[in-house]
Amino acid sequence: MKSIKRVFLIIVGSLSLGLGIIGIVLPLIPTTPLLILAAACYIRSSDRLYHWLITNKHFGPYILNYREGKGIPLKAKVIGVTLLWISMLYTIIFVVPIIFVKILLFLTASYFTWFILKQKTLHTKVM
Repeated sequence: MKSIKRVFLIIVGSLSLGLGIIGIVLPLIPTTPLLILAAACYIRSSDRLYHWLITNKHFGPYILNYREGKGIPLKAKVIGVTLLWISMLYTIIFVVPIIFVKILLFLTASYFTWFILKQKTLHTKVM
């Protein structure tokens, strides 16, 4: 039974990591929560994968800073919220003809904006 749970967690963690990577370029997919989910799955199933993830030069700092309560860098917040609204407004105005879906997309963008902005901001020292 333990091996089935381990395999399941590795699969869920890997899917979460994949979606998180896709979320880097598709703003509707929340990257940081998916990376944190991947880390949570890996820490319970594979020391090797967890270590690889948190030491990864691209993903590791985001996960560690978030887990340690330091927050999300201001630059990541600005880029995330900006790309989110550019893509959502384009979709709402030019792509989706159904008013209910437009409202749903607007509410979704509003929620993720709130979620991102309510997170603690990581202040980096400038030399």
